Amino acid sequence: MKAMILAAGRGERMRPLTDTCPKPLLKVRGRPLIVWQILGLVRAGIAEIVINHAHLGQMIEDTLGDGAQLGAQIRYSAEGTALETAGGIAKALHLLGDAPFVTVSGDIYCPHFDYEQVKDVLVENDIWGNPLPPHLRDTAWLYLVPNPKHHLQGDFALNSFTIANEASEGSPLHTFGNIGVYRPEMFAGIEPGTRAKLGPILRDHAAQGRIGGDLYEGQWINVGTPAQLDALNAPLNAVSHRSPT
Repeated sequence: MKAMILAAGRGERMRPLTDTCPKPLLKVRGRPLIVWQILGLVRAGIAEIVINHAHLGQMIEDTLGDGAQLGAQIRYSAEGTALETAGGIAKALHLLGDAPFVTVSGDIYCPHFDYEQVKDVLVENDIWGNPLPPHLRDTAWLYLVPNPKHHLQGDFALNSFTIANEASEGSPLHTFGNIGVYRPEMFAGIEPGTRAKLGPILRDHAAQGRIGGDLYEGQWINVGTPAQLDALNAPLNAVSHRSPT
């Protein structure tokens, strides 16, 4: 399995830090945010990684190089102008191959997420071992997280490992954690080099009942502001150092 790390965003809310440094290179606990993701992928044996970039993208290439020092094999998809998530993935499809791949945002902090679990979530066969016809296979698998304070409304419901756009009575909406496994055909209709958002594609496939998912309840932070970055780097940060009970 290959991976794609999304690193093309401008990081407006993180200014002025991102005026001179791409957001994925901002450090948490001594490591750039994107390096936490690379190390997590490599631990799971997912070493072939594609990184897209736009804003100050050459700094990302100069810092990470070919990834050898991290145990990875990194290739880059330079966009010039950011193409949004789906557009960025579509432009990089020729580097990702024909098999399902995992995609993660380069600016989230989830150091304990186990990428081993992403390898077999999109199944090819039914429970009897018979090949599923293409129209019955899940096209994606999303990892949802409990709603953070800045996004209390959530994004999707989770009904028996199936992603839904609307919650059934008594079921909550959760936030998409920016970690997903996708089949390449989800993006085949996007002309490489054009801008396209991921949200409408996900909602369309969810409406067809073709997206699976799970709820991840470990530490997950979408590092969006300098204050959040400072809190994560505080020596006595309760979030990072709280002992299990």
